[in-house]
Amino acid sequence: MTSPTPQAGPVTHRAVLAIALPIMLSNVSTPLLGAVDTAVVGQIPDPAYIGAVALGSLVFTFVFWAFGFLHMGTTGLTAQARGAGDTAELAASLGRSLLIALAAGLALISLQWPVREIAFALIDGSPRVETLARDYFDVRIWAAPATLANYALLGWFIGLGRTDIGLVLQLVLNLTNMALDVLFVLGLGWDVRGVALGTVLAEMAAAGVGLALALRHLRSLAAPWSWHGLLRGAALRRTLVVNGDIMVRSLALIFVFVWFMAQGARQGDVRLAANAVLMQFISVSAYFLDGLAFAAEAMVGRAIGAGRRAVFAAAARITTLWAVAMAALASLLLALLGGPCIDLLTVDPGVRAAARDYLPWAAGAPLLGVWAFQLDGIFIGATRTADMRRAMLVSLAIFLLAWWLLRPWGNHGLWAALYVHYLARTATLSWYYPALLRSVPH
Repeated sequence: MTSPTPQAGPVTHRAVLAIALPIMLSNVSTPLLGAVDTAVVGQIPDPAYIGAVALGSLVFTFVFWAFGFLHMGTTGLTAQARGAGDTAELAASLGRSLLIALAAGLALISLQWPVREIAFALIDGSPRVETLARDYFDVRIWAAPATLANYALLGWFIGLGRTDIGLVLQLVLNLTNMALDVLFVLGLGWDVRGVALGTVLAEMAAAGVGLALALRHLRSLAAPWSWHGLLRGAALRRTLVVNGDIMVRSLALIFVFVWFMAQGARQGDVRLAANAVLMQFISVSAYFLDGLAFAAEAMVGRAIGAGRRAVFAAAARITTLWAVAMAALASLLLALLGGPCIDLLTVDPGVRAAARDYLPWAAGAPLLGVWAFQLDGIFIGATRTADMRRAMLVSLAIFLLAWWLLRPWGNHGLWAALYVHYLARTATLSWYYPALLRSVPH
């Protein structure tokens, strides 16, 4: 079941866009879902509802993104197996990730009480916002196994270069969720609990479709799962090491955004809601740019598996060229259309005014963050996860120092600290890049 020749096709602009465009389209639908969540509850003339969905979603961002290795690690390992022509390992990489997803999801449901109490102890919102956010948490936690399975499935299909299937899965997830949000909140009046229930049902639907497509693909590869392949010692140890590094890295990254939102919450419900609205814009642009980062993951991983440095360098160069161009476009659109988009997301006059004050920070974020996103994709594809872990921990320390120094400038200082974090991520990963390039055979 192992091909005798490595598989690393040529890296061209067309090849990059063939991978990137479907995932860019699907990724944009993910933060658009968050925007729909915000817009739906934003029709209730009370900023507490927007703040509650923002804080509730933030908790699950922290909890679920801690398991982001189920996407990132699976992508890198799958792409390398494809580059090496190892179809048995292609199948095993998905099987291991799904087993981890199921175990972790059931553990989160079992431990939901301590997870909830710890999470809300770390976030200082107003009593009303926290009460509503707890209602959201109590419903959405039941999506945990399906959510984590979706991470693994999406990472696997991206690693295969089948981003068209990734697009299908994300559209199933997000369009179903948007429709259920409107039905449950505006139709049935279930406020934040309706938003959470819509997410639970949509995650389950997407996981079911994804599993069916994955099993069909495995049959076409003639690569059935076996316990021997899933638990093979060296491959299992490598999976655990890669996933452990990415988990630490993800926790450090999510801590930055948890800290950002928590400090915004300390400044009152209006600034919290304004930051939440602007974070939707940053999410849209970041998820859009991640399409190029995912292309880098797949193409770099394939080059590593085949042992071809020239292909690796071309993948890094061409994907980054497209990413920077798209980042410039995203920043321009945010600068031009940010004001009207704010008005669509909230009817509260105070939140609208505050969001406009801080809009320039959100508009500049894509151009500053794109370098870090691309380096993440390159290092994930190469599974150089120890370097990623070390770089992110250093970047976290720099962010906290910047926040402490910039506190006198209030919310503007908080946004400036986020900018410093982008720069730190780029600088620290750039430090490790030359060694990564030298490690790839000619």
